[in-house]
Amino acid sequence: MGLRVVRNLDLAFLAVALPVFVAASWPMLGWAGGTGIYVAQRVVRDLVARRAAASRDPRTVVGLLAGSMIGRGWLAAGAILGVGLIENDAGLAAAVLFLSAFTIALSVGMALRPLEKGRE
Repeated sequence: MGLRVVRNLDLAFLAVALPVFVAASWPMLGWAGGTGIYVAQRVVRDLVARRAAASRDPRTVVGLLAGSMIGRGWLAAGAILGVGLIENDAGLAAAVLFLSAFTIALSVGMALRPLEKGRE
């Protein structure tokens, strides 16, 4: 249970960011855009990782994971650019929120990796 909570710390950060955006009068489009983009890329990441784990072919695994990583990066960048084109301040807020959640997820993933290896 504790690992599940820590593994979803990035989503908790996004939820906590909402009242901060409201209290600071920051653009809600920035919060909605950053959160939506982050959650969408995370769902795609999890689906592709599940499909890669089910594959027995190492080339398929590498192709799926590498293609997903590059594609999700480009799509997220394009979506953040789109938010910024709608409203400049919202684009900056979406980018900072997205990158903050990504940094949290990356850090937690690196910290939990040794613990997850024992489960395989």
